[in-house]
Parts: sequence; structure tokens; C-alpha cells
Amino acid sequence: MKYFTGEGGVVERGSVEGRMASVSILTQGCSANQSDSEAMAGVLEREGFFLIDDPSEADVVVVNTCTVKGPTEAALRRILSRLDPAKVVLAGCVPQADPASFTEYARLGPGQLDKVAEAARARLEGKALTFLGRREEAERLSLPSVRRNRFVEVVPIAQGCLSACAFCKTKHARGALRSYPVDAVVRRVSGAVAEGAREVWLTSQDCGAYGKDKGSSLAELLRAVLTIPRKFKIRVGMANPEHCKGMIDELISAFRDERVYKFLHVPVQAGSERVVRAMRRGHTVDDFTRVVAAFRKVFPRITIATDIICGYPGETREDFEETLSLVHEVRPDVVNISRFWPRPGTPAARLRPLPGWEVKRRSGELTSLFQRIALENNKQWMGWEGGVLFTEKGKEGTVIGRNDAYKQVVVRGGEELLGKRKRVRVEEVSSFDVRGRVIGAD
Repeated sequence: MKYFTGEGGVVERGSVEGRMASVSILTQGCSANQSDSEAMAGVLEREGFFLIDDPSEADVVVVNTCTVKGPTEAALRRILSRLDPAKVVLAGCVPQADPASFTEYARLGPGQLDKVAEAARARLEGKALTFLGRREEAERLSLPSVRRNRFVEVVPIAQGCLSACAFCKTKHARGALRSYPVDAVVRRVSGAVAEGAREVWLTSQDCGAYGKDKGSSLAELLRAVLTIPRKFKIRVGMANPEHCKGMIDELISAFRDERVYKFLHVPVQAGSERVVRAMRRGHTVDDFTRVVAAFRKVFPRITIATDIICGYPGETREDFEETLSLVHEVRPDVVNISRFWPRPGTPAARLRPLPGWEVKRRSGELTSLFQRIALENNKQWMGWEGGVLFTEKGKEGTVIGRNDAYKQVVVRGGEELLGKRKRVRVEEVSSFDVRGRVIGAD
């Protein structure tokens, strides 16, 4: 990975009125989108563009979009209403999933990231080019990248997934699973760590499916990445229970390495077996609980994250009570709670929705339960002492780090702590994080 400055005789390729043209990149959505934005930033800098944060001051604005939820697309429309359409390159999942929409903008699909500079140059000339469709993406990991956080490298390990969830629009944009070669991922991670990255996120639409199209697996990939002879931390991204359940022992073996955060993100989406089947999830609630139990047996303080959709069409009160019971039983540390939003073109969009007020009520009820459980979970960290890697500036003179269980730890401090691992004592907790003070080196 390299940081390109636009120097070395390439400035004229992204210039306007004799100066370097400026580009601002706005990103919606998941860590995979974040990685895509960093790759587009790398391509743009290589081609002589200058990156700035303020879209109002930019010659070109790249908006990297997310199609997961209706409110996210509504937010996108608000963003676009504040921008000059002649400056915009609309990138990511929205234009790819709905190619007949937003045709007044230049458009760029997630499989066409290397074309972003061409689209931006055309914008400077008053043209709106469209680069959609899927291509062979073997070179995705060789694209240049500009990390927004110099201590965290987000590495995509695959594009697409093997699932066919009834509610999901992302599959329309990202397509079927295409796993990137193990050696390419290892080279990317090794290069980033050599440049100073202290934390690596392995990300995709479903990390659990990695390699199933190539006779490999997520566990095999982790073993390969862990051969890199350097100190760094690995966060494994979301993995569906459908795929985790068949390699529990192999994953646990890889997670034993101290460089792997003890963090597991396994989305269950509902606590009712009937609703999970209706969602076409490909797993059972029991699959989810067995995966969680197996990991907790070996790593008692592991951080468990899951996703739940409230108010899926046809969900009865009894179904929802099963979801509440599941959360009460499993006591996850993180629950990403979403109200059901019908996404055009998905099977679930054809179903009769529940009343909006009822969906809102269920979401609030689940949120209250989770926040209580999260606080109770975090109280178990009171008085804990141990190592924390700091990678992010917080608010009001604080920095944010993670301990080995990927628990968010906030302390007073400045940039001098970033990229460093320190010993911390926890003295205060909330539903969202734990807070403490640095007591020495780790």
C-alpha cells in the first residue's frame, strides 16, 4: 500500500485551470464501503487529484452509497439535494443495484473502483460517465489506498455472498461470492502493517463464506495472515451462522492467537425460527446459539455482536417475544437493531408490512432490553487492568482504544497515545463503552 501525493508529473491528469483538481469523498454504510472509498482515494491521488474533506469546496464530489436500508437512501437524497449534480460521481451499491435510477449523475459500481479518476476527469469536462456491471476483480487488492485512519487498515477479502436473504438489496449490487486469493490478502495485510497499521479489519459481505467458491475457508485465511511475523491486531468482520457452524473448531484455533481480537459478529436477525426461515437466512436460531456458546466456552470474555430486524412482515407478538428471550439468554455485547424497511426488488418488499407504530414500539422495547444487558455486561469490566491499543481520537480530550476482547475503552489523552498499546485500569462503565485511565506501559 502506498500513499500517493499526485507528484511525479501526473498533476495535469487531474487538473482544472492549471491547478490540481480537488475531490471530496463522502461514504455511507459498512466497513467494505469504507475500504472502497479508501481505494478510490488512492486511485484519485495517483492520478493527480487533491483530496479534501469539505464537499462544498471540491471540484468533484464522490458519494459512495449504501443500499441496505430505506432511511440510508433517504439520507443519500438529502445529501444530493445539497450538492451540484454536475460535480457528483455517485458510487457504490445504490447505482449498481438500481441502474435505472439517478441517471442524471455520473455513476460508478463497486466493481469499477479503478475507473473513478476517469469518471472524475469527465466531470471536470461536463460529462457524466457510467461504469456499472461486474468484472473480474483479481486486481482489487492491488489498488492504491489512502487510509482515513493511519493505524487501521480495512482489507476486503471477498465481494458478494452466498446467501439469498429475502430482505437484502445488497446482493443486487455486490452479486455472488468472489473470494480474493489468500496470497493477495496476505500481501495486502503485510504491506499495511509494514507501513505502520496497528490494526487490520478483514471485511466482506459475509466473512464466514470466504473461500467457499475456491475450496478455501476463513479459518485457512486467518492461519495464513497469522504467519506474518509482526505485531498487529486482527478484527474479523461479520460472519453468518450458516457458515460458521461448519468450522467452529478451526476458527477457535485461529482465534487463540493473541493477535486476533476476541470479537465475533454473528447476525441472527430474529429469535423466532419461523421468522428466520421466512427471511431465507439459511441457518437456524439454534445454529446461532451453538456458535456463540462454543466461542464463549473457550473465550469467556469474548465480545459477541449480532444484528436483529424488528417488525419483519408476518412477525407476530409471540415471534417477537422469542427474540426478546433470545437476547435475554445470549446477552450479546453489541446488537445492531434495525426496523424492517422494504427494499425495492426484494422478495420481502412484496409482503404486507406491519403497522409502523408497532415496528417502532418493538424496536424501542428491544433497544431498552439490550441497553440494560449491555450495561450489566460492561459492569463486569469494572476494576479490570490490561492492555489497550489506541487508534482513534475521541471527544473532549479523549482517545479510544480496544482491549483484547475488542471492548471499547475511552481514556483522557491526546494524539501521543494513538498507535500505542498501554496498560489501563477501568473505573467507569456505560452501556456503550468502558472508561478508565492509563496506568503504564503494556
